[in-house]
Amino acid sequence: MLRVRCLRGGSRGAEAAHLIGAMLGRAVTGWVQGAFQSTSSAAAAQRRHAVEHVTEPVQQECPVCSYNEWDPLEEVIVGRAENACVPPFTVEVKANTYEKHWPFYQQYGGQRFPADHLKKAVVEIEEMCNILRHEGVTVRRPEPLNWSMEYKTPDFTSSGMYSAMPRDILMVVGNEIIEAPMAWRARFFEYRAYRPLIKEYFRNGAKWTTAPKPTMADALYDQDYPIRTVEDRNKLAAEGKFVTTEHEPCFDAADFIRAGRDIFVQRSQVTNYMGIEWMRRHLAPDYNIHIISFKDPNPMHIDATFNIIGPGLVLSNPDRPCRQIDMFQKAGWTIVKPPTPLIPDDHPLWMSSKWLSMNVLMLGEKRVMVDANESTIQKMFESLGIKTIKVNIRHANSLGGGFHCWTTDVRRRGTLQSYFN
Repeated sequence: MLRVRCLRGGSRGAEAAHLIGAMLGRAVTGWVQGAFQSTSSAAAAQRRHAVEHVTEPVQQECPVCSYNEWDPLEEVIVGRAENACVPPFTVEVKANTYEKHWPFYQQYGGQRFPADHLKKAVVEIEEMCNILRHEGVTVRRPEPLNWSMEYKTPDFTSSGMYSAMPRDILMVVGNEIIEAPMAWRARFFEYRAYRPLIKEYFRNGAKWTTAPKPTMADALYDQDYPIRTVEDRNKLAAEGKFVTTEHEPCFDAADFIRAGRDIFVQRSQVTNYMGIEWMRRHLAPDYNIHIISFKDPNPMHIDATFNIIGPGLVLSNPDRPCRQIDMFQKAGWTIVKPPTPLIPDDHPLWMSSKWLSMNVLMLGEKRVMVDANESTIQKMFESLGIKTIKVNIRHANSLGGGFHCWTTDVRRRGTLQSYFN
């Protein structure tokens, strides 16, 4: 550091101070000029270096692209049954399950599903993956995690459930993966099993959106939701009353079903109007969101009630008729009512109805993955000119889903079109 001592003593002091000031000025000026020249030279060298090493980015096809439910399937995520746990018996779980299964949840909530049943489900899903690969489809899987761990947020305490149903949490629209803000507390951290896959897709060019994560505070649920009989549930659903409130956005991705520029959704026990409105604004103006409803005492996930399987071709559950079916008929769509499921009454379906028989996965317009035990729906598809790929996942069904639920299609070979006018 340059020290300057002030001099006193008439003109001599003034001259000395002037001389020191001049010397200091020249020193500072020289330092600034030198520093500027050095910085400029370095910057120029960096620019030359950058120019020498800049290359055009390699253009590659986005690994994520799907606009509907039936274009030729190229890549799919298949869920895992490993370590699956029964969710704690909370109000939102109670509202989505049937009374005959409530003792099961009261006994096993927070524990793993019965070991023997789970083991058989794992084997079935592995075979399903092998068959998909044989059909030319790339199969990806979520991470196997421990779902029995208890966790606590400022608003609630719970344990986990599973990563069995990617359709519930992930929705692909074009080249974008949307993580759904699901409504069950037991599924709060389910996204963790899929994050490695999603990050990989993102690094390779996919868009990645996470919808606003709900707090799942008590205000999201009607704690006094009256659950007694099927008749009560029908009446409540018809009146637009559900266990989830409009406290904050929530939705399961499986309440949406895609047909190009038009996406259909139901208000359900796990999807509220705030969640639907978030999706509407997020996807506008390229996509149209249509709310439809059904005579369904327990609406949760649309794909075992209304499953679009081709351009202008939809399976419509005869036990849960669509209240807006006229608009599809006016648009020239073909409405097919699938036959009554053949699954035995004594087979445990802890989280779903028998209508998983229509919860099929289209591998293309003329190929469908269907339950090997459901001969009547196989014949229905064959009468439509659609080849059936028969697979048995009867024990996996017990965890709450059919082929559509157990999968999320990552890439289908097709383009964005409009099928609904």
